[in-house]
Amino acid sequence: MHKDITKDIPWVDALISKHGPTEQDIRDAHSWNIWLSRFLLTLADHIPLLIRMLHEEVRSTANEIGRYFDNTDDAARKIRDLLKQALHPMLEQQEDVLLIGHSLGSVIAYDALWELSHQEGVKGKVDFLTLGSPMGLHYIQRRLLGMNNHGEKSYPGLIRHWLNFSAEGDVTALNQNLKESFQPKLELGLVKSIEDHCHGIYNYFRSDEGLNCHRSYGYLVSPAVGSIIADWWKH
Repeated sequence: MHKDITKDIPWVDALISKHGPTEQDIRDAHSWNIWLSRFLLTLADHIPLLIRMLHEEVRSTANEIGRYFDNTDDAARKIRDLLKQALHPMLEQQEDVLLIGHSLGSVIAYDALWELSHQEGVKGKVDFLTLGSPMGLHYIQRRLLGMNNHGEKSYPGLIRHWLNFSAEGDVTALNQNLKESFQPKLELGLVKSIEDHCHGIYNYFRSDEGLNCHRSYGYLVSPAVGSIIADWWKH
């Protein structure tokens, strides 16, 4: 399904008119309830039954992730197929590709790249930009495609450079250090670099529900993210 973003448009317009986080945004990103949510999610990463105690936004994301890994109504395969249909011809033609995945989208993109690498034998490389990714969670890592294999078959071989952005206060991106989590990819020579950008990055999207450090809108207007995309486009 596609979400109706009509109600978000006024808040997106307000976001675009801002030139950075306000003092209130920074305070809210480091508030006690953010700290509590991170603490609970850390526990839930090891004891999934605690997910029901999480904040509604985080709980909703966790439920989406659960449906994805359970492949409810074959939705996981279908959504990966949509992505692969777009990527396959570009990789075959050796086009330059910057693949951007936000939140659960980063997991879907990663799994699709694994399938292209090891099930469909596709060659080529993409640059991978992840925003607010939950892929640092042990719960996620244990369920990624290929993780039950050994050596090179554990990871997609199509990523050239991997850049990961996590905003201050983004609870979904709990473990922000993906370089550490996916160090074997570097050691196996499957990726040239993995960079984590997580300190001093702010997602200052606000709606009538307050600050939301996770929404894709806020990541995409971030000067740090915009700079990476612009530099990639120039080169």
